[in-house]
Amino acid sequence: MRLLPLADAEQVGRRAARHIASRIRVFAPSAKRPFVLGLPTGSTPLPTYRALIRLYQAGELSFRYVVTFNMDEYVGLPQTHPQRYRAFMHEQLFSHIDIPADHIHLPEGMAGDLQAECHRYEARLAQYGPVRLFLAGVGSNGHLAFNEPGSSPTSRTRVVELTEDTRRANARFFDDDPALVPARALTVGLGTLLDAEEIVLLITGAHKARALQAVTEGPASPQWPVSALQRHPNTLIFCDADATSALHPNTLRHFQQREAERLCCPE
Repeated sequence: MRLLPLADAEQVGRRAARHIASRIRVFAPSAKRPFVLGLPTGSTPLPTYRALIRLYQAGELSFRYVVTFNMDEYVGLPQTHPQRYRAFMHEQLFSHIDIPADHIHLPEGMAGDLQAECHRYEARLAQYGPVRLFLAGVGSNGHLAFNEPGSSPTSRTRVVELTEDTRRANARFFDDDPALVPARALTVGLGTLLDAEEIVLLITGAHKARALQAVTEGPASPQWPVSALQRHPNTLIFCDADATSALHPNTLRHFQQREAERLCCPE
């Protein structure tokens, strides 16, 4: 695990976008060998999406051979609802870059058979092979995607009940009324997420400090789903200064020293 503490959310977004762009360019994707990228929604990744758009507009990055899979979708929101994650992703990223429409994948929360939809989504992921990089945010209660506290680290794509904490946190997108936030969602599982070759986690804000502590200082616990990333061999965390407020000073020094050593003696 690597931890890169930065000044603020905008710097986190720029650094994360440059890292993603570098991974895509080094991979050199093609029509027969696309780069599979996992993506989140919410406020945290917005600076990263803005930075990726700028890189595309500057001619430094193309998404022509990138295939995306989003983490989750609400259950029961109609096609025209502005808070559907499909609408969010098109507004915040997809409509601004050169990704082909058939390369974009999200679970369908209006499917007639939700269990079948979950199986379909897992099968589609498997068809493309491993996700090369999964970008993720985290909730203040440690949830990853919609894997709420208590989720199994081996879970796969499934229907979940959202906690009241999560619905309150997302109420800002629904006229500040938690009752308008759907009670269920489709989400990739923690096991699905851990299948990715690399996980890049974004953590910004003092309200996420406990989640950062859970993933870096442990112990791993189902009550903090983000702590499952301790099991992953290739996790990179970009965080801002506010998010580090709960870390023990020795923890922060440890990660800072490791990054200094990487700069001095690259592998």
